[in-house]
Amino acid sequence: MKKLIVLTLGLVFTQIFYAQDINDALRYSQDNIQGTARFRALSGAFGALGGDMSAVGINPAGSAVFTGSHISISLANNHLKNNTQYFEGHSKATNSNFDLNQTGAAFVFYNGNQNSNWKKFTLAVAYDKTGDFDNDWLAQGTSNLSIDRYFLDRTETGQFPFGVLTLQNGEYLEEAYADIGTNYGYDYQQVFLGYWAGIIDPDDDTDMQTTNYISNTAPATSFNQEHYYASSGYNGKFSFNFATQFKDKLYLGLNLNSHFINYDSITSFYETNSNPNSLANNILFENSLSTIGSGFSFQIGAIANITKNLRAGLSYASPTWYHIEEELTQNIDSNMADQDIGYISTVTNIYPSYKLQTPSEFTGSLAYIFGKYGLLSFDYAVKDYGSIKFKPTSDAYFSHLNQSMSNRLTLASTYRLGGEFRIKQLSLRAGYRFEESPYDNNDNNGNTMSDLNGYSLGFGYSFGRFNLDLSFDHAAREYENQLYNVGLTNKAKIDSKSSNVILTLGFNL
Repeated sequence: MKKLIVLTLGLVFTQIFYAQDINDALRYSQDNIQGTARFRALSGAFGALGGDMSAVGINPAGSAVFTGSHISISLANNHLKNNTQYFEGHSKATNSNFDLNQTGAAFVFYNGNQNSNWKKFTLAVAYDKTGDFDNDWLAQGTSNLSIDRYFLDRTETGQFPFGVLTLQNGEYLEEAYADIGTNYGYDYQQVFLGYWAGIIDPDDDTDMQTTNYISNTAPATSFNQEHYYASSGYNGKFSFNFATQFKDKLYLGLNLNSHFINYDSITSFYETNSNPNSLANNILFENSLSTIGSGFSFQIGAIANITKNLRAGLSYASPTWYHIEEELTQNIDSNMADQDIGYISTVTNIYPSYKLQTPSEFTGSLAYIFGKYGLLSFDYAVKDYGSIKFKPTSDAYFSHLNQSMSNRLTLASTYRLGGEFRIKQLSLRAGYRFEESPYDNNDNNGNTMSDLNGYSLGFGYSFGRFNLDLSFDHAAREYENQLYNVGLTNKAKIDSKSSNVILTLGFNL
């Protein structure tokens, strides 16, 4: 009977609190370089070039550069390597996967009226993977700070009467966990976990009104810790494009974009200490998060032929307005835990849906075409990460979080440079990109992130109506990740390197 009750709770339990943070905001606001092999071989410097299905994602006017209808499909092998340092501990983790990276088609229609200045228009539809969430890393080392602070710090910043944490007559732990989340919120729920896992206790367990708690890991001062993070999923975008060519001088375009999010993550924290006077010597704390979302954005853009060989591009990408739903499952255990604490892990917390508005982006581009011999292209893009907003903004928690992001995040620029050299049907390509960190340089709180440096190489061969392209790109970035945003705020330093091999098949119709 008990397990039947637990299953029912897991299916219908709905929370009234929020637990989003700056990590969620950045995860869905940063775009990775994705797309066709040619696009990636030039590090995405396609804002003034066009004539590529993934270029449409930078500047929607790019589809009007096609001289005929075109279809492309791309497959990618993504490889990620993380080197993690946590105090004296070092570890390595790798992740590799294959996926459908991009596909799309552009249909070109020429104007039959020879006297019209509007030469042609293009209708296109494209899919691009804009974010890859497959990732994992392990932080292991010895800390002088215990996981007990995750629970104790909440009791010190808020009032948590001990009586709220106790069970009512005939009540199960999983029922109490659900009821506390519904009636009191996430912080109460975490303190409840700490108490029933035997990590913290009230200073007087006969006083139901006490708000003072003590640690059961004390007096230990050295803690062996392992924190494992693993995530999977992706962020994708479908673009519906319209573009047109005016005379031989100007291309104009519009994208209407439909976005979707699929993200799953697991964190597993394990701590031990060997102090004989410590009651809690072995602690396990796990969190499993599942996120789905959908969104909308639009883009407008123009490409102008300044001279016969020189092109300039300008585009604007609106914010993406997301609607997001999340579910969280928690599991906790220790050598001091109540024997029924394991039932907590079968209860899923279903958060209220919320909205996220990502930053808009401006991109300016220049490209020089050396006739049939090749080209050089440069893009400059700017995005204000401090403008990210969780909604509704009238919510007190979201209002505080938005203000925190406004203070901690900043305007970030991206530079992309690419070149192509042609030898008859063979094209040789290379590119470089530099992305500034979204974090303010003066901010030392929470997570931090370095600038990103990346390079790319590739080649393509044209068989006439069919082309084959292959590219390789590599990027490196360091960041510091707090284990938790409350209490145990130790940081793991992660040196992350990603490499991708992309194969594209293109067909000229």
